[in-house]
Amino acid sequence: MSRAKITVAGIGPGNEADITGAVINALREADVVVGYKYYFQFVKPYLKEQAQCVDTGMKKERDRARQAFELAEEGKNVVVISSGDAGIYGMTPLIYEMKRERGSDIEVSSIPGISAFQKAASLLGAPIGHDLCLISLSDLMTPWEKIEKRIIAAAEADFVTAVYNPKSVGRYWQLYRLQELFLKHGRNPETPVGYVRQAGRDEQEVKVTTLADFNPEDVDMFTVIIIGNSQSYDWQGNIITPRGYYPQTPPVDSPSPTPKIGQSIMIESFRTIEKELKDQNMPVGRKWPLLHAIHTTADFDMENILLVDDKAVETMYEGVASGRIKHIVTDVTMVVSGIRKGALQRLGVDAKCYLDDPRVKQMAEEKNITRTQAGIRLAVQDMPENAIFAFGNAPTALMELCDLMRKGKAFPAGIIAAPVGFVHVRESKHMVKPFHDVPKIIVEGRKGGSNLAATLINSILCFNDAEALWPGRDL
Repeated sequence: MSRAKITVAGIGPGNEADITGAVINALREADVVVGYKYYFQFVKPYLKEQAQCVDTGMKKERDRARQAFELAEEGKNVVVISSGDAGIYGMTPLIYEMKRERGSDIEVSSIPGISAFQKAASLLGAPIGHDLCLISLSDLMTPWEKIEKRIIAAAEADFVTAVYNPKSVGRYWQLYRLQELFLKHGRNPETPVGYVRQAGRDEQEVKVTTLADFNPEDVDMFTVIIIGNSQSYDWQGNIITPRGYYPQTPPVDSPSPTPKIGQSIMIESFRTIEKELKDQNMPVGRKWPLLHAIHTTADFDMENILLVDDKAVETMYEGVASGRIKHIVTDVTMVVSGIRKGALQRLGVDAKCYLDDPRVKQMAEEKNITRTQAGIRLAVQDMPENAIFAFGNAPTALMELCDLMRKGKAFPAGIIAAPVGFVHVRESKHMVKPFHDVPKIIVEGRKGGSNLAATLINSILCFNDAEALWPGRDL
């Protein structure tokens, strides 16, 4: 029986220690080894004395494959070598295609090797612990237009991404474009990026940086780059992409380091929403209430219409946490119903709507105003300052507060302006904007609602969970 066959073998990234036992066995049985001459130095210790090494030179892959078939057809056992894994940007696909083209009956098999991206990943820590993709920036046989589409898809899908062939003498701008596209299509500037030059060889260099600080001039054609996903982080110079065995790190003062099922769902929802935001770089003081708003409404238009004064959430939270703000006043009882009772109790805050106050009906009839207007007047009489006012239904109530502020009778510690409807709604929100000294969250236009006002209050009460993106503390 003829020993004629072709084995395509990946010899690893360039270190004898990274050649697998299966590849070594194949090399020991080879009559001929076909490959690029640079790699012969790594395999010669395993070859039998009479084995022949055939070099076809750089960029001669088709010639290499053809010669392998010609030698096998002479009855020889041929091993075709590629660096890394021969099936990843290597010789394996070409050998199989040529077998089909020639109609050859030569036996072909492949032996996997340690790929360059795997070696690089091991040197960088644990960056490929979740879904990943590989992209080559070489446009010799793939149009750049198609490569760019793949880059965008990888960025938007939040894949950990390994980049091969990042640069050459003639290709200097493509890596800059990749960096630009990742930042444009949702990847955070702080995303960890690691790159390894000459992995496994004497010249090896390993570096970790961020997507924003990454300098394409630092790499060359012998470099593999790995870009983390939204969950990846740098810990002591190691990039870690969690698989999910441990929950995301809770806030330091969290009472529940392991979230319950309801909170787990909310955490996952918030992280899903965050990935779909157009602006990935907004400050946490705006992002936190925005995530709450979208989670409550499933309306991504909130990113366009939710106005948050600079440091508004931080200021209101500090007032509540310090005990300076003890009261939340709402226009309707539905807003009070949506504010988390656990948060109110935890912070020692009272949430109240005056519509059930027996004085409201009498005042409304005597003054010919709405019941919600009367409720706000009574609230201001009782607590003219150091209360947050939240509006989710009645624009007349918000207008009443603005009027009292103009007259110097009301000094709210913060305002949530989210009345909903078609009459005086837009105007009421415009009326509150000039009060620059009062921290405000405003839902512009006709949209709003009691549920929205309540969730915005909740975002304030649990703002200490914002950095960790750990919502649902008080569920």
